[in-house]
Amino acid sequence: MKIGLFGCGAYAMALSSILSDNNCKITMWTKFDEEANNLSKNRSNYNLIPNYKISNDILITTNIEECINNKDLLIIAIPAAFVNDLALSMKPFIKDNNILIATKGIEQKTCLFMNEILEKNLNTKNIAAISGPTFAVDIVSKLPCGLSVAGDKNTVNLVKKALNNNYIKLKECDGILGIEILGAIKNVFAIGSGILDGMNANESTKSMYLTEALFSLNELLKYLNCNTSSLISYAGVGDLFLTCSSNKSRNFSLGNIIGQNKNKEEIDLYIKNTTVEGYYTLISIYDLLKKKNINIKLINTIYDIVINKNTPNKLYEYLTQK
Repeated sequence: MKIGLFGCGAYAMALSSILSDNNCKITMWTKFDEEANNLSKNRSNYNLIPNYKISNDILITTNIEECINNKDLLIIAIPAAFVNDLALSMKPFIKDNNILIATKGIEQKTCLFMNEILEKNLNTKNIAAISGPTFAVDIVSKLPCGLSVAGDKNTVNLVKKALNNNYIKLKECDGILGIEILGAIKNVFAIGSGILDGMNANESTKSMYLTEALFSLNELLKYLNCNTSSLISYAGVGDLFLTCSSNKSRNFSLGNIIGQNKNKEEIDLYIKNTTVEGYYTLISIYDLLKKKNINIKLINTIYDIVINKNTPNKLYEYLTQK
């Protein structure tokens, strides 16, 4: 199978390792000449995944048309903030292509999810999304990992063919928007979990918080007319538990800093120097829910702490509200 993989970050590199193991022919795209030259020469980025090299058979390009032409499947694995610009650049070359979204987040200002951005800009309905409890550094270890997939049936089948193997399991869910919501919003709840960890909360309180986060996700799926069955999936419970319990998660790490009451400069520096999707997703989902007059108290509480700089103790107050 021929794959056009958009992105050369940690997750894109991890996906390339699965695709290479499955004997796919891969072209990876990056916008940046320096990144393309480094990967072409060294086959690695130790700042992203230490001690890991991508296959020598992978072609690295900065040419969007080259990454699209004659490919069976296109995969988008770049930060959410840049997906709209990429889609506009892809537009002249897209006609009924099969596209997989491996990006989690919501676009700032428009509050659109990734599938909505692609459907708005591209001449194809053949779109699917994956999400699940999979850190890039864990994927390349080739130990068992699970992913949820949803979307156009033919595209889903291509995704299964490209990614299923003896250490990656894909399970199909009903509804691409539900998968997108779960993949994006669990990053917000991971910030809250990190806040509790930074406050030295005990295990019972952390478990209580995770249960409240599940209740909130269920509410959110209902409000946005999504199938709530996807909550019991790799994209739902699986990804929530992983991201809310590991210091490998940048969202969890941001919350931990906030929970320790670090000064504003240190928090701002972390946000500036680290891709923390949950921070921007928090702003977008708060705005989206406000427009729709939907009240998810846990999201409002995290917003008050992270954006409005209220005391982390507000999270304890939320948990004990009757």
